[in-house]
Amino acid sequence: MSDINKVVLAYSGGLDTSVILKWLQDVYACEVVTFTADIGQGGEVEPAREKARAMGIKEIYIDDLREEFARDYVFPMFRANTIYEGEYLLGTSIARPLIAKRLIEIANDTGANAISHGATGKGNDQVRFELGAYALRPDIHIIAPWREWDLNSREKLIAYAEQHGIPVEMKRGKASPYSMDANSLHISYEGGILEDPWAEPEEAMWRWTVAPEAAPDQPTYLDLTYRKGDIVAIDGAEHTPAQVLETLNKTAGANGVGRLDIVENRYVGMKSRGCYETPAGTVMLKAHRAIESLTLDREVAHLKDELMPRYASLIYNGYWWSPERNMLQTMIDASQLHVNGKVRVKLYKGNVVVVGRASDTDSLFDEAIATFEDDAGAYNQKDAEGFIKLNALRMRIAAKKQH
Repeated sequence: MSDINKVVLAYSGGLDTSVILKWLQDVYACEVVTFTADIGQGGEVEPAREKARAMGIKEIYIDDLREEFARDYVFPMFRANTIYEGEYLLGTSIARPLIAKRLIEIANDTGANAISHGATGKGNDQVRFELGAYALRPDIHIIAPWREWDLNSREKLIAYAEQHGIPVEMKRGKASPYSMDANSLHISYEGGILEDPWAEPEEAMWRWTVAPEAAPDQPTYLDLTYRKGDIVAIDGAEHTPAQVLETLNKTAGANGVGRLDIVENRYVGMKSRGCYETPAGTVMLKAHRAIESLTLDREVAHLKDELMPRYASLIYNGYWWSPERNMLQTMIDASQLHVNGKVRVKLYKGNVVVVGRASDTDSLFDEAIATFEDDAGAYNQKDAEGFIKLNALRMRIAAKKQH
């Protein structure tokens, strides 16, 4: 502990991280720097500044990272059509490498030789934060209080806060029974009745989406413009990456799009039930596959699909900063050079339906060849006979031997 001179704490201002701040000061007897990230989680982040000041913190960082998050993390991930275990759009996972990066940058700027986070010893986030930190600064010390202290319940945390005069704002009204994490891509729910995989989530739990059965009776249409695999405009209006997420979240959520209830395999070994709302991501995945279906070579598309599960696992397990993820990203980004055009989607009562796709410059769809009408010699159907026989040759030889 004497080796720690200054620590950068990922600080929200809530109960857990406020207790951690005081605990670090007492147990490690070191200077603490706080870092609060705005990645679109909603609510005010500025109150964290006053809470940190009240606890004697001199170096306080509050950063608006919404554009960087969307541009450098979310958009690159969706270029790969990334989805974990067939369902999860990785909303929590993709935010962790950015936070780890900023923790290390602040440590370098302030002369700190340690970082600290509030992730528990049971979850994936401890792995994601720490793998990222070690990849960016191999000699960094990492303090994970949940793996060291005995304050393993909310009651003990509150008692510690009261004992040490820690200013913790107690919310009025009924507290949420769920552990929630939000950013501009999604909001997640765990705990409470969700610990029973058979129990249906309460309707009151959901915050970003209306129930599909309560969504409008008339569909909403959106025209999404793509440039090199990224959405750059909605209904003809240019948007930044963060604005794309904000607009799609509101519009798709209002149409009941984006709810998910899954049991997933955590990297640490256990199964976990979680519920997610990812309205924008649900639209983005569907629409991106649609524009790729028009502009991407068949074998390139199939190769991307084969590699995507590995890419998804790298993100889920915390290997964003690994050399293999960087290698895959280079390949993925190169595949997007000609993924340009427009996709029209229809949002209706929880569904995202692609109803149109077009690319004036990069479409590989040739109507003259694909038509069921007279193709004027664009495709010689007789060529198919030799193609089929050559591909059947090995099976014909095997069949003759067997018979």
